[in-house]
Amino acid sequence: MIALTRTRRSTILLGYDGTEENDPALRWAVGEARLRGLDLVMCHCWHWPYPADHVDESVQEILRRAGENLLREGVRRARDLGARGVVRTVLRQEPVCETLVHESRDAELIVVGSHERHRLPPGSTAVRLPARTHRPVIAVRGTGGPRGLVVAGVDGSSGADAALGFAIEEAALRGWDLRVVYGAWEPGAVPDWELPLFTDTDRLLRTRAAMLEEVVALWRERHPKVYVRTSLLLERPREALLGAAADADLLVVGDRGTGTLEPLLLGATSSAMLHHAPCTVAIVPPSWQPAENAG
Repeated sequence: MIALTRTRRSTILLGYDGTEENDPALRWAVGEARLRGLDLVMCHCWHWPYPADHVDESVQEILRRAGENLLREGVRRARDLGARGVVRTVLRQEPVCETLVHESRDAELIVVGSHERHRLPPGSTAVRLPARTHRPVIAVRGTGGPRGLVVAGVDGSSGADAALGFAIEEAALRGWDLRVVYGAWEPGAVPDWELPLFTDTDRLLRTRAAMLEEVVALWRERHPKVYVRTSLLLERPREALLGAAADADLLVVGDRGTGTLEPLLLGATSSAMLHHAPCTVAIVPPSWQPAENAG
């Protein structure tokens, strides 16, 4: 069901490192701030590469000043990209992930850069951050021109419902279409009483189709101007979503599916999307709710 609305938070938080690979994330964050009418906060964490007992304060000061210069240039770049509101900067010493979690208290969402698919290190911020924050995290992957499509993955979980709400809000803000994908072949992630469904595919499809339409109808009512298409596929969620993401600008999934995981771990499907999806990926926590002035 659609959760009660909340007051929108005041900022879009960007993890910024000034590299060419990070520029698509800056573009996305500027767009989010402009579309949502929020301030942009650019956060950079500088790194001391030596052990703590080899600290040189004069060298550390040089590193801090380099970080300040990088952020100053980042603000200029954000203005060139069309940033209209307030652009603030935050400079901290690492660790990056913990800093972004701390700074996200007033953030509507967090934007970070991402390596190209198949090259995402296991310990990267894009992988670690979504499991540690209560804000949606958008890991931006550089692609070609916009196709005008958001893809959302659903599976009947509360996290997937939050992901669907976030996805249709993004589609409404950008004037894009939404495709809702349910990879229904997941016998290893359902309670025992649902296992007989997988011996009768017709019944499985009817059951899942009814659930899919019920969930989507609630969000269609909230955003009637968004064109929404549903796809119920007899495929595992990972394969279904990767196939749909080939034509998408943004793929949105929950941080965990119907399985049970340690609280600091991403679900297998959401982790696979970060590593293998060809487009930008948003990971949405189950606690996400639409804001009062959304849409």
